Amino acid sequence: MASGGTHHTETPADPRADTTPMVAYTGPTDIADPLVRTEVRKALVWVGMVAAFALVAFLSQSLMVIFGGIVFGSLIDGGARLVARVIPIPRTWCVGIVLLAAALFFVWMTHFAGNQITTQATQLPATIEKQGRELLLWLDHHGIDLRIGDWRNLLHEGLSGIGQVTAALGGLIGAVTTVFLIVVLGIYFALEPRLYRRGVAWVLPQDRRRHFEKTTRMMGHALRRLLFGRVIGMVIEGVFTWAMLQGYGVPMAALLGLITGLLAFMPNIGAPISGMLMILVGFSGGMQMGFYTIGVYVMIHLIDGYVIVPVIARKTVDLPPALVLAAQLIMGVLFGVIGLILADPLVAMIKIWLEQQATHNREDFDHAAEVAAEVAAASAASGD
Repeated sequence: MASGGTHHTETPADPRADTTPMVAYTGPTDIADPLVRTEVRKALVWVGMVAAFALVAFLSQSLMVIFGGIVFGSLIDGGARLVARVIPIPRTWCVGIVLLAAALFFVWMTHFAGNQITTQATQLPATIEKQGRELLLWLDHHGIDLRIGDWRNLLHEGLSGIGQVTAALGGLIGAVTTVFLIVVLGIYFALEPRLYRRGVAWVLPQDRRRHFEKTTRMMGHALRRLLFGRVIGMVIEGVFTWAMLQGYGVPMAALLGLITGLLAFMPNIGAPISGMLMILVGFSGGMQMGFYTIGVYVMIHLIDGYVIVPVIARKTVDLPPALVLAAQLIMGVLFGVIGLILADPLVAMIKIWLEQQATHNREDFDHAAEVAAEVAAASAASGD
C-alpha cells in the first residue's frame, strides 16, 4: 500500500516468536503436577513448623525472661491501677509510686530484718541435718535401717528443690542478671503497655487484630487479678506463720514466715516445702512444739485451700491442680526456679488464649453457616 509517496510493507509476524506473557513462563523450580505441587507446599509448612519449634527451643531462656518481664509488668500495672483509683494522677506517677513503695519495703526488710533473718538462715541447715539424724535413729529403733550416707543422698536428691527454692533468698543474688532484666522489662511494659500491644498487633493481619486485642486484654485482666491474689495470699500466709510461730517461741519464726510467704506464690509445691521445714524446726524444740507446728501448717493449708485459692480462682482462671503441678514440674526441670515461679501464670494465659481461640473459631463457623444459608436461599429464590 502506498500513502503520501511512501511505500510501506508490513513485516509478517514470526511464527517462532513467543507472544506468551512473562508471568506464564515456566522456570526450573516450577512443578507441573498439581498433586506434587500441593504435597511440596505441605512439606514446606511442616519444615517451617519444625524450624519454628527449634527456634523457640533455642531461644527458650530468653523467651522465659521476656515472659517474666510481662508478669512483673502486670504486677506493677495492677498496683498502678489501684493507685490511680485513689489518686487521679498520670500513669507514670502511679508506676513510680508503686516502684518506690516496693523499694522502700525491700530496704526496710534488709535493714531491720536482714540481720535476724541472715542469722536464722545460717542456723536452718544445721537444724535440718540434726533433725534428720534424729529421724534416722527413730527409724532404726523401729527396724528401718537407713545409713547416714543414704540420708544425705535422700537429702540432696529428694530435697534438691528445697535447695533451689530456699535459694530464693540467696539464689536471686546468683541470678542477679536475669532478675535485673526481668525488672527492667517489667518497668518498660508497665509504663506503656498499649505501645507494645499495638506493636505486636500491627504485625498481624488486619482481620486478626481485633481478636488479638480482645484476647490480650482478657489475659492482662486475668493476670493482674491472679498476681494480686497471689500477693495477698503471700502476705497473709507469711504474717500468719510468723505470728503463730513467734507467739509459741518456735526458733527462726521470722525466716520461716518469710519462706512460707515466698513459697505461697507457687501453689501445690510451695506449701509442702515450707511445711516440712516448719515441722523439722518445730521438732528441734521438742515433741510438743513439733505437733504445734504441724497444727500451724494444717491451718495455713486450710486457709490457702478453702479461702485464698477459691477466691483467686473465682476472680481469675480456674486451673485444675494436676495441670498446674505438671506444668510446674516441667517448667522447673527446664528453667529451674524461674520456671516454677512462672508456670502458674503461663498455664493461665495459655488457657485463656485457647478459650478465646475456640470462641473465635465458633463465631467464624456460625458466620460461614449463615452466609451459606443466605446464598442457598437466594439461589432457591432465583431458581423459582
